[in-house]
Amino acid sequence: MEIFNQLLKTTISTAGDITPIIVVIFGFQIFILKQAIPNFKKVMVGIIYVLAGLSIFLVGLEQALFPLGKIMATQLTDPGFIHEGLTTVRDTLHWQDYRWVYIFALAIGFSTTVAEPALIAVAMKAHAVSGGAVGVWGLRIAVGIGVAIGIAIGTFRIVTGTPLHYYIIAGYVVVIIQTFFAPKLIIALAYDSGGVTTSTVTVPLVAALGLGLASTVPGRSALMDGFGLIAFASLFPIIAVMAYAQFAEWRAKGSFSNVIDKGEQ
Repeated sequence: MEIFNQLLKTTISTAGDITPIIVVIFGFQIFILKQAIPNFKKVMVGIIYVLAGLSIFLVGLEQALFPLGKIMATQLTDPGFIHEGLTTVRDTLHWQDYRWVYIFALAIGFSTTVAEPALIAVAMKAHAVSGGAVGVWGLRIAVGIGVAIGIAIGTFRIVTGTPLHYYIIAGYVVVIIQTFFAPKLIIALAYDSGGVTTSTVTVPLVAALGLGLASTVPGRSALMDGFGLIAFASLFPIIAVMAYAQFAEWRAKGSFSNVIDKGEQ
């Protein structure tokens, strides 16, 4: 019964959250455009689906993903796991001792991003409007690699306690430089790729991992150090997608040059 009560409370709260969206869309359609809502019954059924889906998803986050991320962080940073027989954290522990945390961050960052519905939708649209020039899987893998590297570096920052802004400033310097040299076709898509990664699947696990890690690593604050991983998940896909496009362009030019050289011979 407890979970049903939680689902009911979440549904009521979610209904209040989506009401302004419905009011704005319906208001513009009726009072500004002065037209009836097309397929009104289907729209209302769709709204009910959205309400039910969001409510169940939010309850699922609280019941599964958030606790799972914290449990994984706790287990991976447990002194007994880091060094067999160690019961308390000692000063001898260094950032290298948390290597499994970085590996887990790489794996969870890549896997959740590749499964991200928002990224799949963007990749399919990009493939369609580019006439096949942008591959669906190529974009998804490039973004996944970017998120994986970003989250791994983010966990390293939490473990070492270094300031967040150093990494973010350095990352955006790289993005600015890449923007001047990357193919113009890919720049806007690369910037959008940084946003679509921070969506329904990736954010809950990444946030839970960061908070769990900050609460278990000695000397870290969950508030000051636990947040910030999502910034890495937004930044590094931009770098990865532009790097992927630059590599593809360089490879294409290399192939073209080889053809020219063979023709001259």
